[in-house]
Amino acid sequence: MKRTLFFGICSALFGGLVVLGGTRLLPLKADPSAPEVRVENSPVNRRAAPVTSYAAVIKKAAPSVVNISSTSIIHERAYPFFTDPFFQQFFGGQFPGGSRELTRKEESLGSGVIISPNGYILTANHVVAGAQKVRVSLANGKRYTAKIVGTDPPTDVAVLKIDATGLPAITLADSDKLQVGDVVLAIGEPFSLRGTVTMGIVSALGRHGLHFGGDEYDYEDFIQTDAAINPGNSGGALVDAEGRLVGINTAIVSSSGGNEGVGFAIPVNLARNVMERLIHGGKVTRGYLGILERDLTPSLAQDFHVSDESGALVDDVLPGTPAEKAGIEPGDVIIGVNGKKVTDADSLRLHVSELSPGSEATLKLLRNGHEKTVTVTLGELPEEAENGGSNKSGAQAQASTDALDGVTVSDLDADARQELHIPANIHGALVTDVDPDSNAARAGLRQGDVILQINHHPVENAQDAVNLCEQAQGDQILLWVWQRSGGLSGREWLSVDNRKEK
Repeated sequence: MKRTLFFGICSALFGGLVVLGGTRLLPLKADPSAPEVRVENSPVNRRAAPVTSYAAVIKKAAPSVVNISSTSIIHERAYPFFTDPFFQQFFGGQFPGGSRELTRKEESLGSGVIISPNGYILTANHVVAGAQKVRVSLANGKRYTAKIVGTDPPTDVAVLKIDATGLPAITLADSDKLQVGDVVLAIGEPFSLRGTVTMGIVSALGRHGLHFGGDEYDYEDFIQTDAAINPGNSGGALVDAEGRLVGINTAIVSSSGGNEGVGFAIPVNLARNVMERLIHGGKVTRGYLGILERDLTPSLAQDFHVSDESGALVDDVLPGTPAEKAGIEPGDVIIGVNGKKVTDADSLRLHVSELSPGSEATLKLLRNGHEKTVTVTLGELPEEAENGGSNKSGAQAQASTDALDGVTVSDLDADARQELHIPANIHGALVTDVDPDSNAARAGLRQGDVILQINHHPVENAQDAVNLCEQAQGDQILLWVWQRSGGLSGREWLSVDNRKEK
């Protein structure tokens, strides 16, 4: 089935001064140009009586939604007379006569939301990415040239500023209080049409792993809705039944290329957090723990005494990081950050990323099935380091259990360390061969991995691995392994089926 993605936005904001409904927002700075954001943190009134019209809601929210047009200058190489595919098959891209540079304009249309009376506007990064000129058209017909205050591609958030005051700023809600089944309305300015509105309900919360922008959007926490999101609604408002902003429309998944399908929006709480940092310094700095984490599978949840599959399993703790200093250990299962539930590895990364470097985070975790609380002072998320490697075989030993049937291991000697770039602090049994049809291969064990532990018992050499596997009982064998993936190396847990295939 063909799936078409229409992009919309991601966020809406933090900010200025207001205390409303119990929500306190700290001033961004002592500056009259700082945004003054109106927030109400009370949940929507979930009335049982049927509603026959949303005219009052639209009248309240629609003036805050604007049309955004951006212009980018594209430079590209052109080969006169040889752009036709017919000629390309003969010349293979090496065209006679050389090339010349052509310049063309590329324009995009999207929507945005006024979040402050003094001209701050939230929209999607992909609406203004690479733009040399951005224009904003208000619902009253006035047009302004906008300044890009800052962008954050990992969340697809951008903040604009126009030179105006007294604007109809929208009121922000607390998106954490949304529930599946709440009515929402998507408001945008597609195709330069004024104030298009569609209605639906929230059908899911906390959607992630969708990767609408490929691997670019690293932090996803989408609100899912069946409210139709039209092409050009990128950056538009998703509001609740009281006209308060709960999200920024970002995309729709469709099988036909039309606007029917499943819509997604970035929760306003996430957007507020991103915008506050963009306004402060023009970029987003994120908190850093210094661990390698993964989702819990049913078998791993059983191995680590977790009653459900909720939480993020710590595969490894990087040396010298905030996590190591706080005493976090491999095998810990993190289930909460500052009172927010951690459902999986993505939600852990999201919660930590919303915190500033240098701030303290209280982590709730399970260690050997017992709950523990750890306080960690976060660092700043660094650039990812890459380590290379290759494969190696050594003195052989064959595991005979069902879990490691088809796996050959060897002692980890100096030659293997040098060839595979295995750090000196890694000790265990080197995997030299894995049958691709084996239980171990299906669990993720690969040639070149180093088995560090089996069922929480340390492995020093190949014979240790064989002995521990032969002594293991139960339907699963838990391995802690060091392995490389995509140029990166680290430790992780694998749960291997110890039952024979029928």
